[in-house]
Amino acid sequence: MNKIDIPDRGKKKRIVIVGGGFGGLKLARKLKNDQFQVVLLDKNNYHLFQPLLYQVATAGIEPSAISFPFRKIFKKRKYFHIRICEARRVIPEQKLLETSIGAIDYDYLVIATGCYTNYFGNNKMAEKTMSLKTTAEALYNRNQVLESFEKAQNTSNLEKRKRLMTFVIVGGGATGIELSGALAEMKKFVLPQDYPDLDMNLMRIVLVDGAPRLLSAFSEKSSEEVANYLLKRDVEIITSVQVTNYENGIMTLSDNSTLETMNVFWVAGVRANSIEGLAKEAYGPGNRLLVDLYNCVQGYNNIFAIGDTALMISKEYPKGHPQVVQPAIQQAHNLIQNLDRKERGLEMQPFVYHNKGSIATIGRNPAVAELKKLRF
Repeated sequence: MNKIDIPDRGKKKRIVIVGGGFGGLKLARKLKNDQFQVVLLDKNNYHLFQPLLYQVATAGIEPSAISFPFRKIFKKRKYFHIRICEARRVIPEQKLLETSIGAIDYDYLVIATGCYTNYFGNNKMAEKTMSLKTTAEALYNRNQVLESFEKAQNTSNLEKRKRLMTFVIVGGGATGIELSGALAEMKKFVLPQDYPDLDMNLMRIVLVDGAPRLLSAFSEKSSEEVANYLLKRDVEIITSVQVTNYENGIMTLSDNSTLETMNVFWVAGVRANSIEGLAKEAYGPGNRLLVDLYNCVQGYNNIFAIGDTALMISKEYPKGHPQVVQPAIQQAHNLIQNLDRKERGLEMQPFVYHNKGSIATIGRNPAVAELKKLRF
């Protein structure tokens, strides 16, 4: 495989960062110019603020409001290089990374590839439902939602109209809550004006989750308040069931009940985007890479993983840190210091996660927040 054309690094060590999400971006921005040559690889030429994708999908904001071009962010950086490509396989013994545009050698490799939608083995759902991980998916979802109302307005078949105006969200985590709330706001404030000839009482918003309650990562009190708010906005909530099938506009649940809908959002979980080529022992549950307290991938001393794709098991977090923004940013910050310490021959410092709390928005104004000892 041909090598990627990267300017000579001189005497500087090369750090290759795979992924420009929150962790990769933090790392790339804060690494010292005078110490390393940094190469950032990503499938897109922009950083995407994923937490607000649901607003793009529900026509609340435009994609440009949450997309930030890498070349603009790093335009004044020396010894910094960006290549748009897909990382495919690591060859650790050669310190080589194979990509869709060629191979690149590294001194240090940092894998910050994030996650994609988890269909829990039911991959047919990927073809029939709407996921929400990229700008393209969000725009497709927006078009699908609006097109459904156009079709509903044009049909005289009441049953077909009901299916077109029924929206099912599978997954009661933060994204599912935010989507449900946004759709409920659309039903109340936007759609009656845009489609005055449609009876908005026919519109159904159904939130389905396999857990006994919504927002299982939050306290029971917060979950109860969120559920009550959504119920007041006419969102139907179904818990403790799984989706077993979705064919021809009919969704079947594990309790044998059915939902008739042409619009299904699948936000039920995530699975890590790990790179191939590492030893089998390096991959843990959910395809995450097992790392030590310094974010070093198990079995390697020059390959690191941070953020959603890293699985750091500890007494406090036996299943790893939550796959949200803060662990990724904090791990990147710690790794910056450790790479500097490693180069100076000093002992690296273990990562300690400082949980700054969680927040989930439910509509235009309401949200639920849990910040250490505060909950509101």
